[in-house]
Amino acid sequence: MWLWHSRRNAVLSVASVLMVTNLVATYELDVESTDSIKDTAKKMAEDLVSFYHGNEPGQTPGLLPQPYYWWEGGAFMGALIDYWYYTGDTTYNDIAQQGLLHQVGPYNDYMPPNQTLTEGNDDQGFWGMAVMTAAEYKFQDPPSDQPGWLALAQAVFNTQAARWDQADCNGGLRWQIFTWNNGFDYKNSISQACFFNIAARLALYTGNATYADWAVRTWDWMVNVKFIDDSYRVYDGAHIGDNCTTITPYEFSYNVGAFLLGSAAMVAYTNNSKQQSDVEMWRERVDGLLNSTEQIFFFGNDTSNRIMIEIACEPVSLCDTDQQSFKAYLSRWMAATTKWAPWTFDRIKTLLQNSAVAAAKQCTGGDNHRMCGLKWANNSGVWDGTTGVGQQMAAMEVVLANMIHEAELPVTNSTGGTSVGNPSAGGSDSGRVDPNGRFFSGPVSGGDRAGAAICTLVILLTLLAGAIFMVADETKSTADNWTNLRSGISAASRPGALAALTPGGRKKAMLDEKGKGLGMERSSSTETGEKIPSAYPNGRLQKRPESLQQARPIRPMSTSGVLSSAAGTIPAATTTNENRKSTGGIGQRGSVLRKQRQ
Repeated sequence: MWLWHSRRNAVLSVASVLMVTNLVATYELDVESTDSIKDTAKKMAEDLVSFYHGNEPGQTPGLLPQPYYWWEGGAFMGALIDYWYYTGDTTYNDIAQQGLLHQVGPYNDYMPPNQTLTEGNDDQGFWGMAVMTAAEYKFQDPPSDQPGWLALAQAVFNTQAARWDQADCNGGLRWQIFTWNNGFDYKNSISQACFFNIAARLALYTGNATYADWAVRTWDWMVNVKFIDDSYRVYDGAHIGDNCTTITPYEFSYNVGAFLLGSAAMVAYTNNSKQQSDVEMWRERVDGLLNSTEQIFFFGNDTSNRIMIEIACEPVSLCDTDQQSFKAYLSRWMAATTKWAPWTFDRIKTLLQNSAVAAAKQCTGGDNHRMCGLKWANNSGVWDGTTGVGQQMAAMEVVLANMIHEAELPVTNSTGGTSVGNPSAGGSDSGRVDPNGRFFSGPVSGGDRAGAAICTLVILLTLLAGAIFMVADETKSTADNWTNLRSGISAASRPGALAALTPGGRKKAMLDEKGKGLGMERSSSTETGEKIPSAYPNGRLQKRPESLQQARPIRPMSTSGVLSSAAGTIPAATTTNENRKSTGGIGQRGSVLRKQRQ
């Protein structure tokens, strides 16, 4: 009996140890083993997709649930493409294709009508970069009756190039697309970064010099307005009120990452086009951006032990929903950079290996004990208690990035690319900053006006009848009810009663960062404060309503596609002694940093 109890206790002890071990360390990632990387990435992908319901009945393909904004749906689809590219697993390909095609909008340019209250140039840009990746990686092509991935990326480029705003700060894209959105008076680095990234990659994919000219123009503008400084640090942006001279000094990883990959694409483009002096110039920029990236966004003593960190918000646990995903894009773009700038491979591989091991080690959260948190660096592998799309996507991307040496080279039109393009794509929507009338055709006729008048009259009479019915007292005569109604209207019109309707008489409705009224606060498991120390009240950019009212609409450059109209309008790139700058006299540049949420 004693022996039986001893064996039973031994078995229970072993089981307990195994259970505790499973709870504490779910992933034992070996970054030198392809099987280990694939196995870890597969489980991380399963957990990432658990947040998405757009492929379910009654849901909208391409959209993530609250609190995630529309743009992160595009970033999410890009992550699923990466998962397939690195692992060969097609499990999520149909989800990615469906989401990317469902959100294109009526003009196939990622400007869907239901996003006009919140869509900015950076939001549209993330969808554009996702389809650009689909073209480069030869992701499964859309059906023949749908636009190709290349055409969709060209449409995003065309609509944004036509919004280039020379009137304020001598160039650059505004943060917001539509005039009424809070932030229309702000030019930020992430909008320029997305545009630059797409332009450079289109130049490489198609060989068309016009795209390269726009990439050069964007880079030079960023340098001239000092959004990119002498050390290749990329700052958030500035308002147009003082000609973009008061720079918001925040630094976020996705800004420098987008410029890093775009610059690597320009190295490959200029090399293909035999522009040797420009090759050296862009190579220097890649090195400068990579130095800046490692020094700011990696924690540790040197390359051998540094781990990725979102330095502006992560150390103080104040990263908002957007910022929780930024390391996903830096991981994605650093890995892709090695394909077009191969001399960076060893350095980037070491940084991504360190980060992947640290990221996987802390993925012990959630009911399944393998959900990933935000903090990888300086946390001894302890899960920080947070979960979400951003955290899961970042961990998966940095793990996948360790297979970059096995992945096929991105393709171009001349090296096996199959995606169908359209140089004039998006022309019907190019440069629009006011969507009034976007979805209507033809002038308004006299019959239209008469019909509208009749409908208005009917609605007003119905409302009046309803109001009378609601206030009528059925115990009184019609004459008495009429007298009471007139008295009530007279009392309500007195100055005291109208005080609440005057400016300052009541609090204004809360607005989010893009001018949309909020019925409730959006939050996530990590949003314990969301405020970042800054010179601005409440840690967020404060938009000035008067600047929105005074902002001048941007005139579209063309309605038939930028490539067919903009050729020859941009000065050709020239080499200077200062390689941070490509051309002289182009004008000031605007860079973008992070998304500011209220």
